[in-house]
Amino acid sequence: MTSPLADAAWQPSPLELSRRAQRRRATTLSVLLALLSSLVVAGVLVIVIANTPGWKVVRETFFDPKVAIASVGPIFQGLLLNILVLVIAAVCVALLGTLLAVLRSLRGPVFFPLRLLAAAYTDFFRGVPLLIVLYLVGFGIPALMIFPRMPAMFWGTIALVISYSAYVSEVLRAGMEAVHPSQRVAARSLGLTHGQTLRIVVIPQGVRKVVPALMNDFVSMQKDVGLISVLGAIDAVRAAQLQVAETFNFTPYIVAGLFFVILSWPMIRLTDVVTARLNKREQAGGIV
Repeated sequence: MTSPLADAAWQPSPLELSRRAQRRRATTLSVLLALLSSLVVAGVLVIVIANTPGWKVVRETFFDPKVAIASVGPIFQGLLLNILVLVIAAVCVALLGTLLAVLRSLRGPVFFPLRLLAAAYTDFFRGVPLLIVLYLVGFGIPALMIFPRMPAMFWGTIALVISYSAYVSEVLRAGMEAVHPSQRVAARSLGLTHGQTLRIVVIPQGVRKVVPALMNDFVSMQKDVGLISVLGAIDAVRAAQLQVAETFNFTPYIVAGLFFVILSWPMIRLTDVVTARLNKREQAGGIV
């Protein structure tokens, strides 16, 4: 065992210093080449698009700065509704998706009806497009006249929860089934019940295994939350449609698209970071 004095006096060898310098030079060169190639590709695209016959009309129709500035306020107000729906839907999807995953993981023949219902739910709503679910929920359920009149935002949130909980439940179930059976056996041998085993042992490990997939589903929901406009909710997309109807210019759609990109970009980057970190831990054998 080396002494603290010896550790403090240690210095890398000239060979190690040269290797570090070489790695730094290689990294710098790679960054410069990537930047240069990106600039070249971007320049070529700009030149090609700017010289197309219809570019002038497209620029005036889709990229009018005056129309864009005038539409920022109304579209941003609509985006606040999208964010509210997203937060509520994300919480409800997490709860309902977990419940469905647990139902599908129940053991024993007595739970067969619950497993069958959960499987039928996930199979059906994973097969039906979200847009159709929005129409069925937003226009079909109010037509029954058994519920009081509710805003379009409410029914849009319900449709999102119904559709995305089916996807999330399958992701969670895959993570729970990826947990080694010895974990369940060990938990039961310690006296834990089936419910305690799921809550304390299986679900935490399963969620950790599928975090990237869950985050990707959340990113998808961030975009699909704009579909509630088909029910008449004045969200960012609907606000852009109203602005287009007033100006006869499609620039508000570009503004709305940029708002959704800004909304989803942090989660996209966070997903990449978390995925890379988990992959690194798995390669190092530091994750169960």
